[in-house]
Amino acid sequence: MTAAASICLLRTSAIGDVTHVVPLVRTLQRAWPHASLTWIIGKLERRLVDDLPGVEFVTFDKTAGWAGMRAVHAALRGRRFDALLQMQVAMRSNLLSLGIKADRRVGYDHARSKDLHGLVINERIPARSGEHVLDAIGSFSEPLGTRQTQVRWDIPIPEEACAWAAEQLPGDVPTLLVSPTSSHALRNWRPERYAAVMNHAAARGWRVALVGGPSSGERAMADAVLAHCQRKPLDLTGKDTLKRLLAVLSRAQLLLTPDSGPMHMANAVGTKVLGLHAASNPERSGPYSDRRWCVNKYDEAARRFLGKPASEIPWGSKIEKPGVMDLIGVDETIERYEAAAQDMRLF
Repeated sequence: MTAAASICLLRTSAIGDVTHVVPLVRTLQRAWPHASLTWIIGKLERRLVDDLPGVEFVTFDKTAGWAGMRAVHAALRGRRFDALLQMQVAMRSNLLSLGIKADRRVGYDHARSKDLHGLVINERIPARSGEHVLDAIGSFSEPLGTRQTQVRWDIPIPEEACAWAAEQLPGDVPTLLVSPTSSHALRNWRPERYAAVMNHAAARGWRVALVGGPSSGERAMADAVLAHCQRKPLDLTGKDTLKRLLAVLSRAQLLLTPDSGPMHMANAVGTKVLGLHAASNPERSGPYSDRRWCVNKYDEAARRFLGKPASEIPWGSKIEKPGVMDLIGVDETIERYEAAAQDMRLF
């Protein structure tokens, strides 16, 4: 199949999914090094990846509503792409794509389409079930005539961010980072349970640090966790940028977090992740490279809240029900921490 000389990628959010697009960018660049790549991306998410070499970025400000869409369309006025990779099925993204001119408009298979997605595309990726989100995004290369056979991130981290991270986490002390807040509140664990694991790690001689964004919700969660900590951890909540967080993650040995953007950022820089999964399926949306250290209560949640095993519900179903994360206990989370530490030979 003839290579596309100009490719537009549409994936505006969220942070985790944006990290999943980066390997696709690398795949396309490897297959067609002279192709021009234009990525339509969210305003916040752009801060994580806007220094990727060889990629033009067009910012979509979703908070601006129709004006945000018009701004994207104005930025692309007079241009036509060989291919549009429409990697987001939400209605807003489908509407946004209508103003992008492309000969080939590649979208999801029928099972993963929604919100009139099929009306804005003319080709589909292969229909597969049981895929991780990253693999599904990677399969957007296949209609163009190549395959994603390796996964590589190499998201640039500026020297300033590395220097800042080194100031916060100096030396080579084994470090547990805790990012306690997901953008979906029902995926969050109880503050006292985070603190119990943090107290255990501190007693084992590890350095412990809280990380999180500047929102009031993340600040409130951090304060609630701190109130239960016997040994006060380093509190970096609201102090970093996305690039600084990448740098901090790269200096840590382990991240404790629910299903969240930092989970996938940590995975992208090679840091082990102790993911907490009950509301979401780690096989679909957990840390891509290594899920051995996750606590997986997804099947138990499906049986408890939906009355059937996970194998009998649609792939990717969210079980965001009040109390679902209470299925994850402190002892089993500490067991996964201990197992990860032993694997890294840090005890």
